[in-house]
Formats: sequence, C-alpha cells, structure tokens
Amino acid sequence: MPKFRIPGPLRSLSGGQSTVEVEAGDLRAAIDHLDQKHPGFKNRLLDEQGEPRQFVNIYLNDEDIRLGRGLGSAVKESDEISIVPAVAGG
Repeated sequence: MPKFRIPGPLRSLSGGQSTVEVEAGDLRAAIDHLDQKHPGFKNRLLDEQGEPRQFVNIYLNDEDIRLGRGLGSAVKESDEISIVPAVAGG
C-alpha cells in the first residue's frame, strides 16, 4: 500500500504515527483515504478549491507533485508520499 510520511507538526492528527498506509489509485484519492482514517488532514493539505495549500509541499517519492501531474498523479503499492510544511524565517 502507498504510505504517507507524516511530519512532526501533523502527527497529532495521525495519533502520533509517523507513517500511515492508504489505499488509492491516485494522489487525490490517497489524501481522501488519509482524511477518512485521520480526519483533519484534507483541510490542512488542500485549500478551498481542492488544490495543495501554498505553504504545504507534497512529494510523491522524491518528486514535487506540482512539477508533475499534481493530485492526479498515479500511486503504486510501493510509493511514499511525503508531506513537507514550508518553513519561513530569517
């Protein structure tokens, strides 16, 4: 099953789990399944139009989804989806 790597700041939503396995054929369905298992993720990851929030980066394996097919990217059994909140500061 594809799995999400959950960053520390969002682990309160996943019950402390650092990874969560999901069943899905594409990234949008994977986010839906993650949100079904652990409510609150979809709101944190996607904006009101259903697109990735500006300050949240999502990687499918090692590729930024914004540079590929976006949320329509197909996911396979061995894929790893990483959620990387943007960090600002100076």
